[in-house]
Amino acid sequence: MPEINVDLHGSAPDKHKFALLLIDVINDFDFPEADQLLKYAQPMARNLLRLKRRAQKAGVPVVYVNDNFGRWKSDFRRTVDHCARHGRGREVVESLRPEENDYFVLKPKHSGFCSTTLETLLRYLETQTLILTGIAGNFCVLFTANDAYMR
Repeated sequence: MPEINVDLHGSAPDKHKFALLLIDVINDFDFPEADQLLKYAQPMARNLLRLKRRAQKAGVPVVYVNDNFGRWKSDFRRTVDHCARHGRGREVVESLRPEENDYFVLKPKHSGFCSTTLETLLRYLETQTLILTGIAGNFCVLFTANDAYMR
């Protein structure tokens, strides 16, 4: 079991060569064709939760990289609360709800690196290898992977 830190990060891992990125898993599913994706989202959420638990057990930092949905005055907790209360993906959000020791980065665009602090956080964590996950791999996971490769 990873040792508990007593610094500002609580017991969140401070350094690790791997990091698990959960990309846009906190979602209100308020977009065209969301119903098609939603029927697969809950089974995926269960698998992502198992992966998250394995990462935590191994001391791998978990980073939520999430769209801000154009809400520039919001913070991550508000985003989670909004999606859990008002979104069609409530079950997904509740099963993957971030925990105290998780990191988070809000993003305004498709890539987790575009106009965010993600690169700074990963450098701080001394991360060399990313494990990229999400509900759909064809947009935000893909763009984040492409930008990660360029770094």
